[in-house]
Amino acid sequence: MPGLLGKKIGMTSVFSADGKNVPCTVIEAGPCVVTQVKSVEHDGYEAVQLGFQEAKEKNTTKPMEGHFKKAGTTPKRHLAEFTDFDKELSLGDTVTVDLFADARFVDVTGTSKGHGFQGVVKRHGFGGVGQSTHGQDDRLRKPGSIGACSYPAKVFKGMRMGGQMGNARVTTHNLQILKVIPESNLLLLKGSVPGCKGSILIIKK
Repeated sequence: MPGLLGKKIGMTSVFSADGKNVPCTVIEAGPCVVTQVKSVEHDGYEAVQLGFQEAKEKNTTKPMEGHFKKAGTTPKRHLAEFTDFDKELSLGDTVTVDLFADARFVDVTGTSKGHGFQGVVKRHGFGGVGQSTHGQDDRLRKPGSIGACSYPAKVFKGMRMGGQMGNARVTTHNLQILKVIPESNLLLLKGSVPGCKGSILIIKK
């Protein structure tokens, strides 16, 4: 699907036409530069590689410097591939937030906030043991039984337990586009998107 790389600015709220206060996320979408055009003959599939945000030359490896020089652009910090653009793109072309001018909904992919090691109450919404008597005064937030059985004598894969929470690749589907501001490269989406402020996002039609 066609799309862009962007940066999460933060959240705010706007008033809709009927006077409702709608929460929304502000995203700096692009501009992105075409750094590579892949074809079936050379790469086995068709795709367009886009670069986003300027990078320092001292932080760019020699192979990547040659890659960007071939595209006729400055080094970029983030790269991603997209397919099925409406018009044919060539090296050095710029793709802006105008791409979403005729779209109503988008899918947004990002890295969720990391919460470290968490227990079952916060991670999975368990209610806890629920009583503080009969020797249970120190186990209010414990998971309880994890399914003892005679055969097979093991804990089945996928059992909900405590562990690492967040810091994972997450995609939110069908977010409504509230407003496109081309002069500032901004995109306003209804609701929230994965990640913290300043995180990099992939926005697809």
